[in-house]
Amino acid sequence: MTTPRVHVLGVLAVSLAVAVAPAAASRSAQAGAESAAMPLVVSCGFSHRSHDDPIVYPRQPGRSHDHTFFGNRSTNASSTPASLRAHRRTTCAQPADTAAYWAPTLFVGRRAIVPLTLVATYVRRTTDPVVPFPAGLKVIAGDAHARTAQSSDVAFWSCAAARRSSTIPTCPGGRGGLQLHITFPNCWDGKRLDSANHRSHMAYAASGACPGSHPVEVPTLLLVISYPAAGGPNAMLSSGRFSAHADFVNAWNQATFAGLIEGYLNGKRA
Repeated sequence: MTTPRVHVLGVLAVSLAVAVAPAAASRSAQAGAESAAMPLVVSCGFSHRSHDDPIVYPRQPGRSHDHTFFGNRSTNASSTPASLRAHRRTTCAQPADTAAYWAPTLFVGRRAIVPLTLVATYVRRTTDPVVPFPAGLKVIAGDAHARTAQSSDVAFWSCAAARRSSTIPTCPGGRGGLQLHITFPNCWDGKRLDSANHRSHMAYAASGACPGSHPVEVPTLLLVISYPAAGGPNAMLSSGRFSAHADFVNAWNQATFAGLIEGYLNGKRA
């Protein structure tokens, strides 16, 4: 099999070093399994903003807090996996990535910040091979209702590759240093494409293995959103101070996605 070419940001190395590093507790268990694997990295530009959320408030336009969308340009409150797959215009550099990615909008004062880019990195964090996300999978990572700091294993801020912060830091240099990092769960229950809370059909692996309740090992999706802003005390997400989160609907070209996951994450490149 000839693996399709993936477009990768050339300036990604520093950010990726922060985002991809596995937790210390599971690093030794994963080292051997990941030796032949490579991350699949896709860069996606800003698409649009709206008060829509097709996962939490389907067919209810204007109901949600303000969101910033990447990838599929058609994403709105009425979007479905089928409608997203039918619409082939994407802001992602990989044309087969017509998935929908979104996150709460960052404001500095009353000014909405248009991000520089979103980098979606698909990595393997299990000791056994992974399977691609099923077509149509919907999932949310992070907590839109959090009022205290979330685990940095799921959501954190940084100034480029600097230390992790649970709140928006003030970045030196002013432009392009502020980043939001979100880590999605990598174990699927093998049955549901969504759940009532948009989370319980998924789980996080521990020490490179998935729990028995969620036995299907899938990629870990890491999102890094970079902003042309310094952050600071006047910066706030539309959903609240500690509420960093992101949403994903798998509307990739599934055949291409499956080939990329097998070739990159499972190390079976031709």
